[in-house]
This record gives sequence, C-alpha cells and structure tokens, in this order.
Amino acid sequence: MAKPMPEHEYLTGAFTPLRMECNAPNLLIEGEIPREIRGSFYRCGPSPQFAPRSDEYHLFAGDGMVHAFHIEDGRVDYLNRWVRTNKFKAERRLGRSAINPMNPFDCDPEFSDFVFSDKDGTANTAAVWHGNRLLIMEEGHPPYELDPDTLESKGSWNFLGKLQTAMTAHPKVDPNTGEMVLFAYMATGPFAADLAVHKVNKEGLLTESVVIPTPYSAMVHDFVVTENHIVFAIFPLTGDLERAMVGKPPFAWEPEKGVKIGVLPRQGSSADNITWIDADIAFAFHFMNGFDHNGVITFDCCQSEHAPLFPDADGNMSELSPPYLTRWVIDTNADTPAAVFSKIDSYESEFPLCDSRYEMADYRYGFYLSPVDGSVRDGGSDTYYNAIARYDHHDGSSERYGFGNAYVSEAVFVPKSEQAGEGDGYLLTVVTDNHSMKSKLCIMDAMDLTKGPVATAFLSHQIPVGFHGHWRQA
Repeated sequence: MAKPMPEHEYLTGAFTPLRMECNAPNLLIEGEIPREIRGSFYRCGPSPQFAPRSDEYHLFAGDGMVHAFHIEDGRVDYLNRWVRTNKFKAERRLGRSAINPMNPFDCDPEFSDFVFSDKDGTANTAAVWHGNRLLIMEEGHPPYELDPDTLESKGSWNFLGKLQTAMTAHPKVDPNTGEMVLFAYMATGPFAADLAVHKVNKEGLLTESVVIPTPYSAMVHDFVVTENHIVFAIFPLTGDLERAMVGKPPFAWEPEKGVKIGVLPRQGSSADNITWIDADIAFAFHFMNGFDHNGVITFDCCQSEHAPLFPDADGNMSELSPPYLTRWVIDTNADTPAAVFSKIDSYESEFPLCDSRYEMADYRYGFYLSPVDGSVRDGGSDTYYNAIARYDHHDGSSERYGFGNAYVSEAVFVPKSEQAGEGDGYLLTVVTDNHSMKSKLCIMDAMDLTKGPVATAFLSHQIPVGFHGHWRQA
C-alpha cells in the first residue's frame, strides 16, 4: 500500500503531487482563444509517484510529469503523463520509493550504484521541440523523448549515439539557423570539474562536441549564447563526491571558491580558446537573453546573492535571497576583461524569457514571474510567484499583472505571426488557485498585460508547481 506524502514544503499545497494520468478534451473556455494560436504548450515538473524514502526530499528529485495543452481553432485539449524513466519503472514495480537521484548514497541497497549508471534521470525540468523530436530534459542525464501528441514515452535519446554526456535543461536554438547549442556540466564523470559543449543542426544531427575543464566542479543550470560567443557562469554551487561519501551535501554553496565567467568563441570552440574572467560573488539559475556587439557581450539574468534551495558545505541552509533582473557586461576588447553587473529592475523576478525570435540578438522586451508587490511570500517558500511582468530594456519601464492568491508558472511566448513586431504576441502560463486548488491555462496579450487574460481554459484538477514550459508551433 502506498504511503501518504509527508508534510513537506514541496509536497503539500500547490506542490502536492498529482498521482494520476488523464485526458481532458475540449476544456471549458472563458473568453476566446486567438485563432492564430495553433500548436502545443508543454509544462514539465516533478510529481513523485511515491512518498520519498525520508523527509529529506528535494524538489529536483521528483518523477517527471509532462502536461500538454493542444490548441487549435479556439479549442484546448489537455493530457498529462509521467515519463517512464528507469527510476519510475523500477519503483512502480516495487510499489514504493527506493532511489534518491540527488544523493547516490541514499538509495536502497539493491540500487547502490543506480544513480551512477542510470541514463534516464528524472526527466522533470524542461522540454524542447527540435529536429522533429520532443525532448524532456533534467540536466544530469541525456534527454528523454516523448511522442509530441500522446506523450507516450519513447526512451532516452543520445542523437544516434553521438551524445556521450548529459544535456542541459536550457539548450539554445538559433532562430535564424535552427542550430541548437547545448552543454553538460560534470561531463566526463560524477562531480568532474569540466563541461562539454555540443552543437546540433536544424535537422537534429549532433555535429560538434568539445570538453572544457572548469575551475572547479559546479552545478551549471543555464548559459548564454550570442551570435559570436558562448558564455558560462560558474557559480560556486559545487559538487563534491568525498563530501557526499561522509554524509554531507553532494551539492553545496561555497562562496570562497569565487565566480568564474568562461567566454568561448561560438565558431572554432576548443578547450584552448576559452577565456576565464573573475566576477563578484552572485548566483543565477536563469538567463533572459544575451547578445554581443563589437566584442562587448551583454546578458541579463535573475540574480541572487547566493544559491537558493541548497545548503552550505556543512548542511546549513541560508536565509532567502530573492533574485532581481540584473545586466552583465563583458568587454572582450579590454586588456584585462572584467564582468560588470548592475541591478536594472526593482521587482523580484524569476523564470525570465524573451520573444524567441530575438534570442541571441539585441532585444527590447523581456518577461518574467514575480510576487505581485515584489515581496509576497507563502510559508517561507522562495518559489512563490503570482504575477507576470514585461520589462522594457530601452526605457526601464515594466508592466505587471497579478493573479492574487495563486501560483503562476513560467510563461511561453507565441508571436501573433512571424511578421509581427518584437513582443507582439501572447504569453501562455498555468495558474493554480490556492483556494480551489485547481489549475487553468491563461493566455495573456504580451503587450497589454494589465487587461488580464484574453482567454482561460479550466482544468478540474491541480497541476503541481513545476519548472519550465515550451511551445511547439502547429
């Protein structure tokens, strides 16, 4: 018999796991779905099928569940499926949790080496549609392929055997060429001090791979790609096998190691031509966009003073450190290049994005999630965002819409047409009401957020708070 979920911050309330799979065709709509929106909106997140082995549950460890909203001719059809990873199937057979993917030394004895040898991971973080494949990513393993219509699990995908590392949850797709740039940290083995950079052409064939040593072993969640450069921010969220073996955190915040920024030419990448630049102590999970001009690299991120969700090397959790939109500038023409950053927006922000047609290029509009008044908290959680915002990089202005007592998921941008101006499109987001504990798909006019959703599609159940989304154009 399955055990109840423990009273844990990330297993209750809006984070309560959804322990079912369902199809819900022809959702009830309020307003009118714009006819130009034709495609599929995917949401990824953790939804553990069984209670964790101990109360030391980490949000990143939950079994991956993907939610799909298929939209066409003003109609929305919904379905959700767990990803049938090796971990999911093994625990489904046992009828209980047996594996801790965040700590290889906290597994049932028969799975003592599972985390080191597994090729599927949890598939719970993000999705990308590229080369006619829907890939679900978690960053510690290769991507996992699903059928884009039915969400049927197809299996781990390694690009015809050419991908010999994991794959980031945040690959970058060039809107002009279709090339996808991706990377993996700890590329040559568990807790290795290196990363691998890969390039995949628009047809989905992996064409180039290079391994680059890093100053120390670190978790690297996101990166920046511009027209001419690939930029890695190595923040001191370190990985340490020996630390894990003595019962301390496998991943921990060690600010004394400093921040290192690696700048790699996008063409002719090699371990010999990366430039490492020192930067002040900071942390960012996610980048909004980046671009370069005459050797000056500019990129924007949601920056904190230190890493949330992770302890220090002794296992002590630090106080909350809210992220704010911050711009980094690196002049590669300088005799000694430096990374200079400055806070550009006063509102707390996370899950940033831009009009995808302007990725890797100079851009004006960015979008993000935020507490509606810049400080709203819920039970001490540092992942509570109930508003969506648009930021104008030209004049520093912003526009926001709050959903009240609700959780708002990362939005995706859908242009009104390929010819539409920058930002002229829609933002799609999942909103979960904290009173009814039911979720809905909200469609916002990206250039007029204050009027609220132009259309809403209602579910009769809750989608747990998750991570990232993706749009597949019909």
